[in-house]
Amino acid sequence: MPRSMTAFARNTIEFSWGSLTCELRSVNHRFLETGFRLPETLRDIEMPLREIARKKLKRGKVDCGIQVSFNSNDASVNADLELAKRYIDIAEKVAGEIRNPAPISPLEIMRWPGILKDQHLEPEILHAAAIQAYSTTADKLLEGRQREGDKLAEMIEQRLVGIEKQIDTVRNHLPDILSQQRARLSEKLSELKSQLDEERLEQEMIIIANRADVDEELDRLEAHISEIRLTLKSSDAIGRRLDFLMQELNREANTLGSKSIAGVTTQASVELKVLIEQMREQIQNIE
Repeated sequence: MPRSMTAFARNTIEFSWGSLTCELRSVNHRFLETGFRLPETLRDIEMPLREIARKKLKRGKVDCGIQVSFNSNDASVNADLELAKRYIDIAEKVAGEIRNPAPISPLEIMRWPGILKDQHLEPEILHAAAIQAYSTTADKLLEGRQREGDKLAEMIEQRLVGIEKQIDTVRNHLPDILSQQRARLSEKLSELKSQLDEERLEQEMIIIANRADVDEELDRLEAHISEIRLTLKSSDAIGRRLDFLMQELNREANTLGSKSIAGVTTQASVELKVLIEQMREQIQNIE
């Protein structure tokens, strides 16, 4: 079943020392692209988190934010003063190159990477907790993608039924359309029969009738519909294949319009393009 690339998931896990909150947002994208907003204490696990995303997701732009909250009675924060001094020295050198530089704020210094460190919790414990929170949130994101994908599949099926109705309409009218076309040709050429070879005239009429025959296009439209329904049942990433099938549907709809010799086929071609475009817009969101 298709999965949408648009979803949101938020998960908070409580621990004895505090809590971890993970938020994931995903939107459609040609490939899988992951971005992370992590506290400095979790920077070392960015690559393992990317690997989890790679295993669980195939496409989409996914943004992740993780927040760590420690219990107030268990909090113990220390500052790396040596690192802060090195940052300040560099900042003062840069400031010397600037006319009227802004003063350096101690609060701003505390926000610089690596200045504040949580001393009361082993990094391994915090990292394992963050990975657990991220993996659980990614599963919730997948559930949301699946729910949205189910809705998209329903919408696509409705449009496919609409396309089938247009195909049936053209098929039902096609014998009358060809008959009327043949009658009009016969009427126009009746005055020239004495000047034209009868067999040659019949051959020309057959050629014209074949050009107006859209059975082949209708057959291909039905074949593409069957392929789309089969693709929708796949558990793999199917967005790109569905997008290709939309192009093929549109090609047949254009051919149907170019061969049109009656209002029925012209109208059917327009309706087909509308239905195909509605599907194509939604398929852009499918993984």
